Amino acid sequence: MLREHEIQIRVRYQETDAQGHVHHANYLNYFEMGRIELFRAIGINYREFEASGKMLVVSKIACRYCRPARYDDLVTLKTTTTHIRRVRLEHHYELTRKDTLLVEGETTVACVDQDGKVCRLPGFLRLEKD
Repeated sequence: MLREHEIQIRVRYQETDAQGHVHHANYLNYFEMGRIELFRAIGINYREFEASGKMLVVSKIACRYCRPARYDDLVTLKTTTTHIRRVRLEHHYELTRKDTLLVEGETTVACVDQDGKVCRLPGFLRLEKD
């Protein structure tokens, strides 16, 4: 199963702040885009996943800013699944412009049911033994 996926993102004007840099909160949106596209690349439709009664919620997030991205930059986001546990997935992100690291981060997402109760990841998401 695919553990790493890359997407390209064109920075939109509305994602920037008064200094012309991507506003720090938008990097978290980029991370989510990376996770969703990684799932799509391995054949998981997240909309259908939620329709099955389960959701993945962010339980931990970290972001380290190295260099700013600016309006109209074409950046590459690499999303890597680093750990899979019974109820959670951990991902690492690297956002680059050409060969320059702009931002890196990590997230932990937990699987919950419709009532918000933590539950096991479905088998197709558990790549490692419990």
